[in-house]
Amino acid sequence: MPSNKAVSAPGYARDTPTRPTVWPGNAYPLGATYDGGGTNFALFSEVAESVELCLIDEDGTESRIALDEVDGYVWHAYLPSVHPGQRYGFRVHGPFDPAAGHRCDPSKLLLDPYGKAFDGDFDFGPALFSYDMAAPDSDTLPMIDSLGHTMTSVVINPYFDWQSDRAPRTPYHETVIYEAHVKGMTQTHPGVPEELRGTYAGLAHPAIIDHLKSLNVTAIELMPVHQFMHDQRLLEMGLRNYWGYNTFGFFAPHNQYASQRQPGGAVAEFKTMVRTFHEEGIEVILDVVYNHTAEGNHLGPTINFRGIDNAAYYRLDDNDPRFYKDFTGTGNSLNARHPHTLQLIMDSLRYWVTEMHVDGFRFDLAATLARELHDVDRLSAFFDLVQQDPIVSQVKLIAEPWDVGEGGYQVGNFPGLWTEWNGKYRDTVRDYWRGEPATLGEFASRLTGSSDLYEATGRRPSASINFVTCHDGFTLNDLVSYNEKHNEANGEDNRDGESYNRSWNCGVEGPTDDPDILALRARQMRNILATLMLSQGTPMIAHGDEMGRTQQGNNNVYCQDSELSWMDWSLADKNADLLTFTRKATRLRRDHPVFRRRRFFEGEPIRSREQVCDIAWLTPSGREMTHEDWGTEFGKSIAVFLNGDAIPEPDARGERVVDDSFLLCFNAHDDVVEFIAPHSRYAAEWTAELDTTHPTGDGGLVVGAGQKISLPARSLLVLRKTA
Repeated sequence: MPSNKAVSAPGYARDTPTRPTVWPGNAYPLGATYDGGGTNFALFSEVAESVELCLIDEDGTESRIALDEVDGYVWHAYLPSVHPGQRYGFRVHGPFDPAAGHRCDPSKLLLDPYGKAFDGDFDFGPALFSYDMAAPDSDTLPMIDSLGHTMTSVVINPYFDWQSDRAPRTPYHETVIYEAHVKGMTQTHPGVPEELRGTYAGLAHPAIIDHLKSLNVTAIELMPVHQFMHDQRLLEMGLRNYWGYNTFGFFAPHNQYASQRQPGGAVAEFKTMVRTFHEEGIEVILDVVYNHTAEGNHLGPTINFRGIDNAAYYRLDDNDPRFYKDFTGTGNSLNARHPHTLQLIMDSLRYWVTEMHVDGFRFDLAATLARELHDVDRLSAFFDLVQQDPIVSQVKLIAEPWDVGEGGYQVGNFPGLWTEWNGKYRDTVRDYWRGEPATLGEFASRLTGSSDLYEATGRRPSASINFVTCHDGFTLNDLVSYNEKHNEANGEDNRDGESYNRSWNCGVEGPTDDPDILALRARQMRNILATLMLSQGTPMIAHGDEMGRTQQGNNNVYCQDSELSWMDWSLADKNADLLTFTRKATRLRRDHPVFRRRRFFEGEPIRSREQVCDIAWLTPSGREMTHEDWGTEFGKSIAVFLNGDAIPEPDARGERVVDDSFLLCFNAHDDVVEFIAPHSRYAAEWTAELDTTHPTGDGGLVVGAGQKISLPARSLLVLRKTA
């Protein structure tokens, strides 16, 4: 039978000759806070019966200090002798009763949930686990001390010279997001000094920033940089948790991405990186994982939350609290219903905005945060807190609007402040360009900002984060080169990763020397990139797509910390034409507000004197689409007129926005289609600005009203009104 009594760690000695001076301190802020004279420590645990602060010397010697002050379940003390660089942890004495959801184990040196930095590593030996690994179903507590087998928390110096740093605050409708991985982006770049590759400093190097600016990127969205753990299973297979969706430190930048490896060095280096990006007008958005932690299911290690207050921090099975509810597919789900867990999330978000100066967040599996009971609830406590928070509510908030639980697909259902990764945009654009039937209607909706998803909630086109590829799935090159995933390198017999990718290999699976297939693949990549930049909404480019990065058909490189997943910068020369094309497409979007309207199209004249609507949908013959045209099962070709003289919203100075008008000709057919330039009331003359049949998108074609345009198979032509 399990014991529900408090248990004590072996070798405990409350009073020692070296015991430092201890003052009562404060219950707020939580964590370790250095004020220039000493450090305040505060830890929440409602279940604890006593808590010890453990100071760890460089040689591993531990000094334990009882936290005798408790206010509102927060255990605290102030130590005037403790300064930045001090390693520490906690031991929590309380009930070990898995059947009741309690897993206190004072033999474990527990990491600070509010830790700003960490040092050391995990060895994944028996000391990390609060059960007998030979009999995992037993409720016997082995009491093996984890000191020396786990990481330690580190007190940091919060001071940093931000100089004249200012947040760019780029409006959503002017934003172009670039999703990137700190290590993957920099590991092989020849212009980044070797000692800086794979680091925050490397990411802020001029060679990387120049590349981003050449793409007209306004925001870099970093894959997880909160301190995370490499899974034991992966390490035993010779792999690593490359993506980093395995957080245990929600306040600390991941220390392995720091070029300066001294304890706490990652904090200053991260801040320097943000300051440098801001100097160049680029925002920094973090991909954050508040839906689960690295401790996994009931067989996972005890490193912090589990041993501090398991029932408060995690969603437990209502019928058997020894097990965890898992809406994430990772073994556990954070309990966003508990006030202290909500506080942890909100404190973390505010910290990264106020102290680290980041500009926004992309929330991994955000639907999990909204679960009050079983269903996803738009009015959950988390959303209420974000809505009223004067700091968090003012930065970019991007949801991955799904999780793996029942009813977890919530695209279009997030509150007004939020933007969303639009999975429907991704699927529709993929289907259209690979030639799926009956896609015209939905393609039109996605191209114009997905009003069916966002307009009813008062949101604007920018609420749709438009993407076709991201870290999760095929790269753009692989999307047009593989019909099937090829994840054998992951060691799971190709069972992992999405099996339905809406991809098309253009006739041959994988690498080929066939020039016709290679030309078609290159054109398809240009088609997709151009569509992304011409769509209303907020575009996101996956790192490396601009130069044809491949993962050799692996659509789940979460464990591949290798050249398979890193950016191959030699492609910048090998695929120079694609890079040039991408720059041209992003510049076209930047220079023309008609492609980044702040409001949805109305489909009718904005002012009575106008003869032309703000948007018109035309058949290849140049006439306006009818209901029957939209319902054509095999319709693959369409022209779209965008009226630059019918943009209703004013600019930042309140002046009317006037732009050129454009005609977009889409041909997803497998044969040439003859388009006819529409009636002269649209334009008397058109000049090509972007042509996906050309490797670099060069235009130059000039046509008059009523003239024929021969558009090759699977191509896109952008025409600008010039008369």
